[in-house]
Amino acid sequence: MINIEAYIDGFNLLFPQCISKQPWEVINDLESIINEQIFNLSTEYSIENNVAIHKSATIEQGAIIKGSAIISENCFIGANAYFRGPIYLGKSVKIGPGSEIKQAIILDHSAVAHFNYIGNSIIGKNINFEAGSICANHFNERQNKTIFIKHKGQLIDTKTEKFGSLVGDNSKIGANAVLSPGSILEANSIVKRLELIEQIK
Repeated sequence: MINIEAYIDGFNLLFPQCISKQPWEVINDLESIINEQIFNLSTEYSIENNVAIHKSATIEQGAIIKGSAIISENCFIGANAYFRGPIYLGKSVKIGPGSEIKQAIILDHSAVAHFNYIGNSIIGKNINFEAGSICANHFNERQNKTIFIKHKGQLIDTKTEKFGSLVGDNSKIGANAVLSPGSILEANSIVKRLELIEQIK
């Protein structure tokens, strides 16, 4: 069992219904999780078609939001960013111009620079993705596309073909780096520019 709280402080408090779930199970259930949380939001949110946007958030021209989403206070979404929900953004998250976010949780004070892709992932707090860095969510090149995760010496079968990364708090991802599907990064991880993270070859 991968304890998300060990990677992201306060995760269980924010998502108590996910305490017994594996990271990929959280992502697979994210639609229902967001729909449940929307009902408990304050009047500071504008809600339309299952998209909840805090009144203090800034969304620049050309940004597209499809599917369910919660965009929390003081978030910034740059021009021409593309959201494919379900998506949860914590407080003061910055999504740069031209970035694509798909079925993901990105928590407080994290920043995705510009021209990034984050798919089917859980991103902790105070994380910085430099330009062009990617959380890949699918093994296009493999015949068997099921994602396996290596965790504490054990091989875990996720039984899914779509899962990106679990990235612990305060991590830094360099420009044009790639996190392969199933990447699990401890808090305070550093990924160099152009580096490929592939925990299972």
